[in-house]
Amino acid sequence: MGLIMVLLLVVSIVLMVLATSLFKLHPFIALIFAALFVGLGASALGQFDVMAVETTLRNGFGGILAYIGIVIVLGTIIGVFLEKSGAAVKMADTILKLVGPKRPGLAMSFIGWFVSIPVFCDSGYVILSALRKSVTRKAKVSATMMSVALATGLYASHTLVPPTPGPIAAAGNLGLEDSLGLVILVGIFVSLFTMIAGFIWAKYIGGKITIQEDRDNEEFFKNGFEVEEDLIEKTYGKLPSTFMSFAPILIPIFFIAMGTIASFPGDLMGTGFISNLFKFFGKPVMALLVGLLFALGLAPKLNEEVLMKWIGEGVKIAGPIILITGAGGAFGAIIKATPVADFLGQSMSGWSVGILVPFFIAAALKTAQGSSTTALVTTSALMAPLLVSLGLDSTMGAVLTVMSIGAGAMTVSHANDSYFWVVAEFTGMDVKTAYKSQTVATLIQGVVGIIVVFILSLFLL
Repeated sequence: MGLIMVLLLVVSIVLMVLATSLFKLHPFIALIFAALFVGLGASALGQFDVMAVETTLRNGFGGILAYIGIVIVLGTIIGVFLEKSGAAVKMADTILKLVGPKRPGLAMSFIGWFVSIPVFCDSGYVILSALRKSVTRKAKVSATMMSVALATGLYASHTLVPPTPGPIAAAGNLGLEDSLGLVILVGIFVSLFTMIAGFIWAKYIGGKITIQEDRDNEEFFKNGFEVEEDLIEKTYGKLPSTFMSFAPILIPIFFIAMGTIASFPGDLMGTGFISNLFKFFGKPVMALLVGLLFALGLAPKLNEEVLMKWIGEGVKIAGPIILITGAGGAFGAIIKATPVADFLGQSMSGWSVGILVPFFIAAALKTAQGSSTTALVTTSALMAPLLVSLGLDSTMGAVLTVMSIGAGAMTVSHANDSYFWVVAEFTGMDVKTAYKSQTVATLIQGVVGIIVVFILSLFLL
């Protein structure tokens, strides 16, 4: 029965991909029907209560948006302010001066890697989307390359480096609460390899695939425009200061990072006012609201044009992204409610391949249900009683197990992953293109990650 459920999942994904890429059905509808296909199919096989399908669908849709919905709206509004005020151009200018015009893609990968240590990759991509677009045009490079470089940079640390919730939860499940520093150090080491792998793939695929943003940029330069001082001044007037330009991004990241540190086991900041302050403003929604206040300071005047049209434009852009992201959450919730994820995990837990066991289990769970965090938490809970039998019960063995799980939780990001849709929609990729670029990239990152972990295990275990 388990194999039939896996086949049902595979068929649903194939049908969804064909519907969106071949028949041009909107991803929101395709995802909802794919979720229904899996839910009703599982019900027909006696593996799921048919009366729970609709409830699970709604809860999955609302559950993902309870976290990411407001974040998407606020991040999109901040992006509009960064674009319209010229702050994004100022940031692009600053970054290119620091890294040089020949390395914008590597700079974007590293920025993503750094940002995603304290921030969910979904939120990070939303926050940095305006910056990516501006740097792409400023440096006159492939938009595909820059998009994948940012997405893979964010993804590299998202599953491997605490204080991101997934890795820190996995470390806790494996008894590493007092060794988080070691987990962070090893996570940084492994994630840098996955970041570089993502960047190399981004450079390759950027030369193979053209998206609408590439065509828009070609038209921009064909008409004689250049991103030079006279055009900038004509378009924006005087640019904001470097501090004010970066503040709407960096200040939310700072608060989220400090909030995470304040929530560490052991109360590193104590339990007083300062700790509670950072815990409160460290929530993504609160942090982005603070970022929005700084974004308002970028506007020349707080008039109707700014307060209604700029903000309204951000809300309008966010709408389709929110719907598609929610539908992806609904698809993932249906899959989680069926036995397919448990079947994959239990089947592979008996494989006697040492440090590779957690990788394969996490990869199967990630691919089946979409959430990297869920794959990290579930696999680490499953692995905890198996560490002794697999010879991984030392401190370093447990740390490398977290890394192995993190590498598996990268593999792969596709249609049931909200991050897949955030990247696709904010980049303007169709589903077929997103599979060729983003999904393959996450496969490469996961494989490179486990290779690095396996090599480390030969020397450290």
